[in-house]
Amino acid sequence: MSDAPHPRDAIGFIGLGLMGHGMAKNIVEKGYALTVMGHTNRAPVEDLQGRGAIEAGSVAELAGRSDIVFLCVTGSTEVEALVRGAAGLAATLKAGSVVIDCSSSDPSSTVKLATELKNAGIDYVDAPLSRTPKEAWDGTLDTMVGAEDVVFERVLPVLGTWAGKIVHIGGVGDGHRMKLLNNFISLGYGAIYAEALALADRVGISADRLDQVIRGGRMDCGFYQTFMRFTLEGDREAHKFSLANAFKDLRYLEAMADGAGLVNPVGNAVKNSYGVAIAAGGAKDYVPMLPAYIDRLNGGAK
Repeated sequence: MSDAPHPRDAIGFIGLGLMGHGMAKNIVEKGYALTVMGHTNRAPVEDLQGRGAIEAGSVAELAGRSDIVFLCVTGSTEVEALVRGAAGLAATLKAGSVVIDCSSSDPSSTVKLATELKNAGIDYVDAPLSRTPKEAWDGTLDTMVGAEDVVFERVLPVLGTWAGKIVHIGGVGDGHRMKLLNNFISLGYGAIYAEALALADRVGISADRLDQVIRGGRMDCGFYQTFMRFTLEGDREAHKFSLANAFKDLRYLEAMADGAGLVNPVGNAVKNSYGVAIAAGGAKDYVPMLPAYIDRLNGGAK
């Protein structure tokens, strides 16, 4: 995407976690004025300050320095807390600003927040992410965007600082709807891999032998490869998406299906696979660790 900065817009960024740190790094390195929100983990803040970013001590201070504010937090609960209230973005951003939510959020919340912000003269964009922290750092993430056409054109240059693939899905909320569909497919694969690996172990087929059959065939894909890097090599860094976030997104999917009047038995089955791990205390573990929880559910000792 274009490396040229948009001269009008100063950028604020809240949420310097696994994805946000790399995204913010690319924004400031492409020449945008960047203000970041203070964080309990000081390492990303200090790294970005070294690259030219300014740290704000509050949402209001960040809003005062920004024309476009990115949010990259856990989900709708956190986004709502940042937008609403006397010191939130809706109250402290100037008219004509844009809020871009890159979190995996509930589309129904997204639409409500967009209406509230529109009443304050502020535009809202949902631009959730796909791929991993490595691509965030490299500036090659995928994003699926929900926005009015004119707003999409305005924010496209800054999205292009950290995304290699940008798809404008439709209006506000459609990016988050697409994200839930995307995660349903990917996390569905994860649940299938987990159960297949647990069953393979029970019937005496090693993970290595299973991989020799799947890898390079029609069932192979990037998600499979990062999942199996943990299984085969014990690489915790290969696929850093928590079981808690997986379960959260599948609950959002369930609510979206309910709202659409669609029975989704497969979605509920996938959600329950992750729910088993959450109930067993696995919230902070990553998706490729799910096979051990499926094994324990069936009396195993892994």
